[in-house]
Amino acid sequence: MCSVRWEDDSVFALSSGQTQGRCGVAVVRVSGPASALAVRSLTRGLPAARTDSLRSITHPQTRGLLYLWFPVSFTGEDSAEFHIHGGPAVISGVLQALGSLPGLWPAEAGEFTRRAFYAGKLDLTEVEGLGDLIHAETEAQRRQALRQMAGDLGRIYQDWSVRLKRVSKGLIRNISYRCYTHAYCGNC
Repeated sequence: MCSVRWEDDSVFALSSGQTQGRCGVAVVRVSGPASALAVRSLTRGLPAARTDSLRSITHPQTRGLLYLWFPVSFTGEDSAEFHIHGGPAVISGVLQALGSLPGLWPAEAGEFTRRAFYAGKLDLTEVEGLGDLIHAETEAQRRQALRQMAGDLGRIYQDWSVRLKRVSKGLIRNISYRCYTHAYCGNC
């Protein structure tokens, strides 16, 4: 059977914790309209929105859940985060369980950020800042990425945009006037 993926489908991914090896806690994020389905399917219930809720995940047996409702999530969509034990078997089990649900797809790299950008939660400079922060290796790189995510670069670009629009309006007005005045003398 062929599956077709639509933009309004939900995605899931390991968003923190080890991709190889072991860690104490791993976070699996789900984003999109099937987030509530994922929570209900794995925990047999839906906690109140924007509250932490300790639940048993029925497949596999582990604990921990945080469920977030739109629009407070990073992506601007309904979202769920499963805070689970970080062993490889537990992570794999939760990812397999989510992958078996209709309308849920493994997220591609950067997909949560792309959804946040499309929802207007981040502008392009903030997206770039987030990427820089994820890859920062030095304190200077970290500080620069945080400034960019805070909107410093976006404000500079916005100021440039306002100035360029003002200058271009003056140029267009000047060019239009000159061509209009020369049209009658045949010099344009």
